[in-house]
Amino acid sequence: MADEQGRGRGRGRGRNDRQEEQSEIVDKLVGINRVAKTVKGGKNFGFAALVVVGDQKGRAGFGKGKAREVPEAIRKATEDAKRNMVRVPLREGRTLHHDGKGRWGAGKVVLRAAPPGTGVIAGGPMRAVMEVLGIHDVVAKSVGSSNPYNMVRATFQALVGQASPRSVASKRGLKVQDIVGRRTDGASETGISESA
Repeated sequence: MADEQGRGRGRGRGRNDRQEEQSEIVDKLVGINRVAKTVKGGKNFGFAALVVVGDQKGRAGFGKGKAREVPEAIRKATEDAKRNMVRVPLREGRTLHHDGKGRWGAGKVVLRAAPPGTGVIAGGPMRAVMEVLGIHDVVAKSVGSSNPYNMVRATFQALVGQASPRSVASKRGLKVQDIVGRRTDGASETGISESA
């Protein structure tokens, strides 16, 4: 049962594949907090960690972990993040296909695709997400809450909403050239007029 779900302790199929996949993944610590649990005898102190992971090729995830010691909290958060990875389509492997907005609680983010050479213009937790995702050119702005948990969740909500021209074309029953041709910058490159 454990092997079928992929949580076995090294037994069964795909162990080498999983190790290769894990070695390519990079992780970044976004934030760490000291937390306290009030109990009968006083307070138990621990640490809560927020980590983002990604393969720098369009896959990323985030996770949380709590433990009495910092390294253990980070390890738990990293494992949680690896389990919750999502794929984001990237244009030319460097930026987003289109602008996006995300919201989680009071945290709002705006992500904008950028031309080559712009770099990652984003702050704090959003920058960490973009770096592990493999985005090289993006302009991002956070509005409202600066809570890293809300910012990371809002960023992922905006990223999950990204659609590639290929996926849009397949949904509409069109060719990719028809979709890309409607872009103002892509119309001249493909030779398709905007009225088509």
